[in-house]
Amino acid sequence: MADKPLHLLVVRAPFYQDIIDELTRGAVHEIRLAGATHDVLDVPGAFEIPAVIAMAAVSGQAAYDGYVALGCVIRGETSHYDYVCGESARGLQELAFRDKLAIGFGILTVDNRDQAWARASVDRKNKGAEVARAALRMIEVRRSFGLA
Repeated sequence: MADKPLHLLVVRAPFYQDIIDELTRGAVHEIRLAGATHDVLDVPGAFEIPAVIAMAAVSGQAAYDGYVALGCVIRGETSHYDYVCGESARGLQELAFRDKLAIGFGILTVDNRDQAWARASVDRKNKGAEVARAALRMIEVRRSFGLA
C-alpha cells in the first residue's frame, strides 16, 4: 500500500492581496512538486495566523502534516508594525517548540512594497516556494524523530 501524500495547510493573510497571491503561487507550486496536497485558508491578518494554525492542529477536522504561514507586513508610521511582526513570529515559533508542528514561516516584514515584491515574486526570490520547502523539510524531520 502506497503512503498517503503529505497534506499541508496554507494560512494566508491577504491584506496585500497581490503580494500574497504571488507568495501562494510559489508555495503551492512547490507543494505540488513534492506530490503533496494542500488546503488554503485566509485569515484577517498576520497577527491571526498563529492562532488559526493552533486551532487547525487541535481541531481534528483535517490531519495536516505541516503548515505554511504567508503574510506581508509593511512598515508604516506607527509601532503597530513591530508588534505584528514580533508577535506573529513569536506565536509561530512557540507552536513549533511547544506542539512540535512543522511550520514554514513566510510572513514578509519589509519597509515597502518594492521589497515585498522582490521577495514574493516567483521570478525573483520566490519566498513562497522557499517557505513551502522549509515546511516540507520540517515534516521530514518530525517523522525522523517519530513525531508524525
